[in-house]
Amino acid sequence: MFRATLWLTLATLAGLALGFGREWLLVDAWGAGARTDAFLVGLFLPEAVRMTLAAGLLSSAALPLYQQLGGERRTGWLASQFGSLLLLGTLLAALLAAAAPLWVRLIGPGLPEAARHDASASLAVLAATVPLLLLHALAAAVAQAQERFLVAGLGSFLYNLPAVVLLLLQRGATDERRLAWAFVLGAGLMLASMLPLLWRSGWRPWRWRWHRQDIALLYRRLAPLLASAGASQGLALLERICASFLGEGAITLVNLARKLVNLPLVALMSLNQVVLARMTRLAGDGDARRQALRVGLLATAAMTVPAAAGMIAAAPTLVALLLPAGMAQGALPGVLAWFACVIVFGAWNALLARYAYARGDTVLPMRCELAGSAVNALALLLVPLATGLAGIAWAALAGCLMTALLFLRRYRLLGDPLVYRLPSAALLALAGAAPLFALGGFPWRQLGLASLWAAAWLGLLASWTVRRLRTAPPAPADG
Repeated sequence: MFRATLWLTLATLAGLALGFGREWLLVDAWGAGARTDAFLVGLFLPEAVRMTLAAGLLSSAALPLYQQLGGERRTGWLASQFGSLLLLGTLLAALLAAAAPLWVRLIGPGLPEAARHDASASLAVLAATVPLLLLHALAAAVAQAQERFLVAGLGSFLYNLPAVVLLLLQRGATDERRLAWAFVLGAGLMLASMLPLLWRSGWRPWRWRWHRQDIALLYRRLAPLLASAGASQGLALLERICASFLGEGAITLVNLARKLVNLPLVALMSLNQVVLARMTRLAGDGDARRQALRVGLLATAAMTVPAAAGMIAAAPTLVALLLPAGMAQGALPGVLAWFACVIVFGAWNALLARYAYARGDTVLPMRCELAGSAVNALALLLVPLATGLAGIAWAALAGCLMTALLFLRRYRLLGDPLVYRLPSAALLALAGAAPLFALGGFPWRQLGLASLWAAAWLGLLASWTVRRLRTAPPAPADG
C-alpha cells in the first residue's frame, strides 16, 4: 500500500507544487484584487470539474465495474464509456460557454460589471477543458485497475505546466485569454499522456461501440456520486458568493487559503486511491475490508494531523514566506489556520465514503454527505457575514463533523475504540498548536517550534499506523 502511495505522492507533489506556483504567480502578476477575483470566478466551474474528478468521482464508480470484466468485455466497455463521456463533455462545454455571463453572475454576484465581463470571456475559453478532463478521468480509472498509479498522478502536473510557464515568461503582461488557453493546452496534455495506456488496454479511436447497458450502469453508479460532488461544489460556490460580498480580493484570499492547506497533503489523494483499490479486492471479506479501513484511517491521521497542527502553529510565518509581501498582515493567516482544522475531518470523510464505494454502494455516502452539506450551507448563510472570512472555515468544519458522525453511525463504528481515540488525539494536536500562532513577530522561532510539534505527532501517529499495518491481512492478487 505505502509503496504505491509513495510513487503516486511524488507525482501529485509535482502537480500541487505547480498548482500553488500558478496561484502565487497570478497574485504576483495581477495582485489580490478585482482582476484576479474575476479570473478565479471564470476558472471556478472547470476547476471544480477537474478537482472532483481528481478526488475520484469517476474512478470510484468505474473501477469496480472495470475490474469485474475481462478480455474483450473490458475493451468493449472502455470503447462505450469513451464515446459517451466525449459526448457528455462536449455538451457540458457548450453549455458553459454559451451561458458564461449567467454562470459568472451566479458565482460572483458581488463583482463589478467590468470584472464580470472579463470572467465571462475567460469561462468561454476554459469550458473547452471539460471533455478532455472527463476522458482523462476514465483513463485514470483504467490505470488504477492496472495499478499504474504513477501515470494517472501526473495529470495535475501536466495541467498546470503551460499556465505556469506563461506566467513565468510574461508576468503582468499576461492577459486573461492567453492564460485561459494555457489551461486548455494543459488539459490536452493530460489526456495525451494517457493515450498510450488506453491503446495497450485495447482502445482504438476508430472503433466506436455503444453498449447501452454498460453506459447506463456506470451512470447509475455515478448519479449518487454526482449528487455528493454537486453538493460539495455547491458549497464551494456558496463560499465564492459569500466572499464576493466581503470586499475586493476576498475571493482570492479564500482561494489561497484552500491552496495552502492542500500543499502538505499531497499523499492524501494518493492514499485514498490505493486504499480504494485494496478494499475493492477485499469486497467479499467484510472483516478484512474493515481492517483495511482502520489502517487507512490511521494513515490518513498520520498525514493530516501533523500537517494541520504545523500549519496552525506557523500560519503567519507561512503566509509571509510563501506569498507576496503584505498578505501576512491581513485576515489570511487566521483563515488558513481554521481551514487546517477542516482538512483533518474532511480527509476521514473521504476515506469513509470509499469504504462504501469498494462494495459498489454509492447511495449511502451521498446521503451522509448531503446532510453534512446542508449544515455547511446553513452555516454559510448565517455566519460569514457576521464574522468575516473565518466564518467560511467554521461553516465547513461544522459540515465535516456532521458528515463524519453520520458515516460512523451507519457503519456501526461509534463503539470502536479507534474512532474515539483518533479524534481525541487530533483535537489535542490542533489545540496544542494554537498558542504558537501568536508568535507571529518571531518567524523563525515560530517555524521551528511548529516543525517540532508537527514532527512529534508525525512520529506518534506513524508508529501507531505501522503497528496496525502489521496485523492487516495481505490483499489478494488481481485475478
